[in-house]
Amino acid sequence: MVMNSADVGARRRLIVMQRLRERRRRLGLTQKQVVSRLGRLGVLTTNKALSSLEHGAGLDVAKLPELAHALECTVTYLLGMTSDPRSWAPDTTPASQQQGSRDQAAVAANRPRVPGAVPAGVRPDWARRPDLARRPAAAPGLVNAHPPTRNPPPSA
Repeated sequence: MVMNSADVGARRRLIVMQRLRERRRRLGLTQKQVVSRLGRLGVLTTNKALSSLEHGAGLDVAKLPELAHALECTVTYLLGMTSDPRSWAPDTTPASQQQGSRDQAAVAANRPRVPGAVPAGVRPDWARRPDLARRPAAAPGLVNAHPPTRNPPPSA
């Protein structure tokens, strides 16, 4: 399958944002600590800007070397060209192809779980067990979600 340059660019941005977040978490650093490290390297940024980077917005390639230094890894690793954070040499098979599904699974695993939410394709407990009288509450927009019931107004 041939990917066009827009697909490659989108894939690369996804890998960079995943690697930034994953590496910061593996080092046990908060976003504030990474911002402090970047400040010592002469890159003035904010927690909000770093959060945007970790969510795929505002990626500035000029900051990649300093981000790599602050996260104790190589630019090659952040770009997904190697699976070893300390290696400058790209892997023989690009890490973006090696770890594509694993990176997506890692992102999905790190998402906060909404109580009562059921992943697509999974039958909830209430559908499998008739002894459960009510469906669990779920956030709107999720699979098997239902709107919340209105609470009666408080009596005065």
